[in-house]
Amino acid sequence: MKKKITLVITALLMMTFSLVKAHVPNQSYVYFRVYEEKAIEGRFEINLKEINKLFGTNLPGNSTLEDLQPYLPRLKSYLLSNTAFRSESGEHPIEFKEERLLESGLGNFLLLVFDLPGTHPTPEEMEMEYSVFLDKDPTHRGFLIIEYNWKAGIINNEANILLDFGPGDTSDRFGFDRSSLWLGFWAMIKQGIWHIWIGIDHILFLLALILPAVVRRNKEETPKEIRLPAWLKGDSITFWTGVPKFRPAFVYIVKIITFFTIAHTITLTLATLQIVNLPAAFVESIIAFSIGLAALHNIRPIFKVKDWVIVSFFGLFHGFGFASVLGDLGLTGEFLTYSLLGFNLGVEIGQVVIIALIFPILYFLRSNKKYSAFLVYGSLFLIVISLYWFIERAFGVDLLIGDLIMRAWFKVQILLGMR
Repeated sequence: MKKKITLVITALLMMTFSLVKAHVPNQSYVYFRVYEEKAIEGRFEINLKEINKLFGTNLPGNSTLEDLQPYLPRLKSYLLSNTAFRSESGEHPIEFKEERLLESGLGNFLLLVFDLPGTHPTPEEMEMEYSVFLDKDPTHRGFLIIEYNWKAGIINNEANILLDFGPGDTSDRFGFDRSSLWLGFWAMIKQGIWHIWIGIDHILFLLALILPAVVRRNKEETPKEIRLPAWLKGDSITFWTGVPKFRPAFVYIVKIITFFTIAHTITLTLATLQIVNLPAAFVESIIAFSIGLAALHNIRPIFKVKDWVIVSFFGLFHGFGFASVLGDLGLTGEFLTYSLLGFNLGVEIGQVVIIALIFPILYFLRSNKKYSAFLVYGSLFLIVISLYWFIERAFGVDLLIGDLIMRAWFKVQILLGMR
């Protein structure tokens, strides 16, 4: 019972720290990545303060890999002596293959990546022994986290602890038997939903599309209560009246968004398969610019083609942006068809949910004589944000306000329970 309580408390602490992508000193971590076609890959993540305790050194928290090189052989030997993995197949020796450094506000972490031979196919159950740093610090805690196991529905886990180790608890068992294609597919659907919900640039693009969906264009003169900037005045401007019925308008915008999904599915697939690759800065700049163009089209029509054509064109670039998300998830070639299908389905679901939340509100407001002003100035706001992000991303500059926007969006996500 005591161990379970400790595990729950620790898990809550880990989830809190994961919000700021930070690790905790006085703790060390072992991450597993479980693959279908090869042996398990793992890594140790160790705070430099723990290395100082071990060797009696005084390495600064911002030490580089070059600074750590003299200590790596001794550290690896120590880890091998205090860590063990066994299954029904026998002992699985650790084979180190790479060193990296993870920067943290609480001191840098050394990452030692290793392979675990003899774990392909993946065993049903494994025993782990872990007594790292406990001889130097009895308050130290060690944790095992399964970061990736597609068939178990684990895609990008950084916080959910599977095992914890401390004095008197240096050995435990865990299983890999809970796995299926459905769990992995469902995990990718959730990843798609999640990433459309936290992607503020994608959400603002959707907002630019939804704003005019509850009105229709006409050639009436500008109502007096709308004070448009001088540069917007002219015969080419069209104005709006509310759509008569909810259902046709809602179905239409869902169809438009579906064309967007189809388009970004194409480029997401091409990029994931390494058939077509575009520079990330270029892609992110176009995504930012697409918000402004869609918003400007709301005010003064600049495209002479159908809306679905416009949305599909921009969707192609958004797909390259989503490809970077899949790369960050650490996906390999295994189950790639299921991953792509699940992720894109999740994005579509996430988009429809956003529309379902926003559209009824706009539909209710559509007949108000102020809605035209709301549409115009809302679109102008999107244009300003779009140009700001475009300058930042295209020219690689930090104009500060963008960072404030992202921080505010992050706080909103926390308030909504999204993080």
